Formats: sequence, structure tokens, C-alpha cells
Amino acid sequence: MDKNKKILLIGGGKMGSALLRGWLKSGLLTNQFCVQEPNPAAAITAMGVDVVPQAGPDFSPDIVVLAIKPQMAALVIPDVAATLPEECLLISLMAGTSIATLRDLAGAKHHFIRTMPNTPAALGRGISALVSEAEVPDDLRDAAEWLMQAVGDTVWLSREDQINAVTAISGSGPAYVFHMAEALAGSGEALGLEPAIAKQLAYQTVSGAGAMLDGAVAGPDVDAGQLRHDVTSPGGTTEAALGILAGETGLGDLMRRTTSAAFQRALDLAGPEGEKN
Repeated sequence: MDKNKKILLIGGGKMGSALLRGWLKSGLLTNQFCVQEPNPAAAITAMGVDVVPQAGPDFSPDIVVLAIKPQMAALVIPDVAATLPEECLLISLMAGTSIATLRDLAGAKHHFIRTMPNTPAALGRGISALVSEAEVPDDLRDAAEWLMQAVGDTVWLSREDQINAVTAISGSGPAYVFHMAEALAGSGEALGLEPAIAKQLAYQTVSGAGAMLDGAVAGPDVDAGQLRHDVTSPGGTTEAALGILAGETGLGDLMRRTTSAAFQRALDLAGPEGEKN
């Protein structure tokens, strides 16, 4: 597969910037990219790629990545699509925006794949779920997979509606982990530790424990439950703590309610039509 593809990134916000940083870190070249962003942050202009308020016909992309808010789709996509060569691949990161909606906005002459990455893509440690219509040619599916594998792992979904669950688990998931790290550090302070020490202990614990879950490090059979069991001594401090977390209104219940809220918001963004896909 040709790895010198031209990529037009629409949107230079947090997710778009994270992906671009990861792509460049993986070895893709700055001249392969053009970023359409009317209000670019200093972080994205410092990456050395062309950043323009409106992409013109002089940049003919092989792939367009739509990293804009769903509320901007109707405003941005028709103008972008009008300048694209036929059968261009459009990869959408937008939660709640179905392939049918993308086709209505961009026209049937293009191909569409939806993906839901997450911000660890900036470090090449993300995970992206992808889904496409059956009509998308294999070479374009391969191109989308290649692009997202440059910033982490990938999985393909069997149905488009599953991407709402992905949004709730891995798309928003880093924020849950960061909030847990904040809470753990705050608990350390409440127990009498200096703020800086509590923060260091909490952050490194979360980072190190996360690394132990990495299949590339621990092997494909790594299991969070087994790791938890390994660190829990009968009658010890960890067992006492897990008794709270595993309670009826503990972490399991909280996480179900948390992910349900994210899932419902994805459905709300999709609207009645999106829920049918």
C-alpha cells in the first residue's frame, strides 16, 4: 500500500491535534498533511504542517479526516466535499453522526468510514474502533486501518450502532482514568500526604498499573481480574479497600452509570435517524 498518501485533517482541536502528533511521531511526514482550522492553537501550528482556514483545490487529498464537533458537520462538510476528487475516503471521528448523515452532507460519490480513537493516540498508545459500509473497497479499509494503527491498536466493529458504546468506553475512557488519578491524589492529601507527594504516588500508580494491562508487554492473555487478585492479600489493606469498591454502590455500579451517561449522550447527538443505524 502507498504510504505517501495526502491527508486533509479537518479540525485541529484536542483530538485532531493528538492524532496529528501521533502520526508525525510514527514517521509520517509533515508534507503529507494539510490542516483546515480557522482558529489554530499554537501547539498545532508548531508541528510544522500547513494550517489553513479553508483548504483549497491545490491540496488534493487521498484521505480526509473529519475531526470536528458534530454540531459543525452541516456547516463544514458540504464545502469540503465540493473540492474533493471523486471516491475520496472520508474518515469521521464525530460521535453520533451516522454514515447515512455523512453521505447526505458530502454526496454519494465518496466513501465513508467512522472511527472512534482516543487521546493516548498522541503517544502512539491509543485504540481506535472502525466501522464502514460493506461497499467500501478493501484498499480504502486498509488505508483507514493503516492510518489509525500508526497511533495505536485498532478493532473493526460489525455494526455501526456499536460505535456509541465504543464512545462510552474507550473514547471517553481516558477522562475517567484521569479523574480517578485526581481522586486518588486527593485521597492521599486527605490522609495527610503533601500534595506533590500524593500527586506523584497517584499518577505513577495509575500509569504503572495501566502498563501492566498492556497486552504488548504482559502478553495477549493479560487479565485485570487476575492482576487485582495477585495484589490482594487475605485480610490485608487492599482487601479492605476493595470491599468498598466492590460494594453494591461501588465502582462497578458507578462505572455502569458513567458509561450509560456517555452512551446516551452519543444517542442524543445522533438523533432519531442516527439511532436506527
